[in-house]
Amino acid sequence: MAASDARGAGDVRRRDALRPTDTPSHPAAPSPAGSCPQPLAPSPADPGSRPEPPRRVPAAPRPTGAPSGAPSGGRMPPGLTALRLALALPLLAGALLPGAFAGGGTRRWFGGRGESQRAEAQAAKDAAAAAFYELDTAQRGLRISIETITAVDNSLEARRAVEGFEALGRRIDEVSHTYISAVDAHDLDRDELDAATATRARTELTRAKEELDRARTELDRFEQSLGPLLGRAETQLARLAPAVERARQALRGASGALDSVREAGLRADDLAARLAALGPELTALNEGAGRHGVPETLQRADRVLRDAEAVRTEAERLPGRAAEIDRRLVSLRTRAEALTTRTEGVEPVLSELRRRFAAACWQDLQHVPDQAADSLKQARDRLAEAATARAEQRWPDATSLLSTVRALLDTTDEAVSAAGERLRRLDAVAVDPSAEIDRTRFAVRDAQRLAMEGRSTPEPQHARPLDEAVARLDRAVGTLEGRHPDYWHFLTELEGVRATAAQVVGRIREERGGGQ
Repeated sequence: MAASDARGAGDVRRRDALRPTDTPSHPAAPSPAGSCPQPLAPSPADPGSRPEPPRRVPAAPRPTGAPSGAPSGGRMPPGLTALRLALALPLLAGALLPGAFAGGGTRRWFGGRGESQRAEAQAAKDAAAAAFYELDTAQRGLRISIETITAVDNSLEARRAVEGFEALGRRIDEVSHTYISAVDAHDLDRDELDAATATRARTELTRAKEELDRARTELDRFEQSLGPLLGRAETQLARLAPAVERARQALRGASGALDSVREAGLRADDLAARLAALGPELTALNEGAGRHGVPETLQRADRVLRDAEAVRTEAERLPGRAAEIDRRLVSLRTRAEALTTRTEGVEPVLSELRRRFAAACWQDLQHVPDQAADSLKQARDRLAEAATARAEQRWPDATSLLSTVRALLDTTDEAVSAAGERLRRLDAVAVDPSAEIDRTRFAVRDAQRLAMEGRSTPEPQHARPLDEAVARLDRAVGTLEGRHPDYWHFLTELEGVRATAAQVVGRIREERGGGQ
């Protein structure tokens, strides 16, 4: 700074020395050849006046061999004299300036106790500023974490985390206010800062930094406690975008499948209505979780995905479903025609039963022809309705009607088959009842052997039903005596005996299996 002041003074004096108006009105007499010019001393009365010209002395003869351009008599040109004066003044000013700034009792620029205290205070200020910046940055990051949690979680634990963050924010505001007040209270750049003020500033700034550091420690500890909550929230947020995108893709897939079905000539009005009902859900998804919340948006995305996938699946299956309905219409119509033909043979079977066997053997079959005819009429009517529903592409109605037709035909088939099966079995037992008797006795003896296995006497709960079965078998065999035995009663009784033996065997195996 002193050097720059000296250079500035020299420049001013250099301009003053080279100003044309300051040139002497008459040339100064040069000094004798080889001697130095006389110094120019200003008058004591006027320090800023021009220097008095030097005394004129007799001119000396020009030396031999002097340049032709030099003035005769060894004289110096006035401009050269002024130039030398201008060059000498900056050097003189540079030598005098340090002494001028050091005197007079003003503040020293380098060194000293005051400057040391100022430097320490500035270092404390810089450290407090760094702590303030770090705390502010950490608080901003924690605020983002809290916003993430509140966007996803509305539980009591999440609300407590928000309350804790607000309390911590008030604590941070207090220490930040203390720091800012300490910075504003002391201007460390002013020239008249004394050592005591610098020491006080350093103390306050150091205390503010310590408070900022403690608040940062509390903030870090609170952030660590948010780990589980933040982890769950981030997991749900990570699921959000993929879930919404999957729902949108499912809707696009369902719409594309529906378009393909319509191009094939199938209306699929019910599927179109179901897909249109998902429009408001898609609108809510596009509005985002910021308006509807993350949990609600995730649930909506899952619901849209599930419903759209169902529509797409049914649309893709619709051509095959239509073909299947067509095939079932043809098959059931053919089966109804075959059962109509078989029903016409029931009456001759009943006539044979009436002629050869007792009334008890065929009386329960008397209603079969009328019941079969009624069932076949209902089946044909339902088939016509199913064909109409297929033509109108009312697929659920067509499927339901075809199921009804199948049940009616199954019932008719069982009734028609029962008449023929009754005649066959009665014919067999009338020729030789011993086959049925031997079959039944074998089942009873097998159950008795199992009941006696590993013991001298059977368990009462096993022996009693088997004894009753043997007696029942003997009574059934006795009914065959006479001119017109009831063969159907005989057959049903033997079926009952075999069923009883099978129940005893199952019970024994279950008990022994549980005991093992």
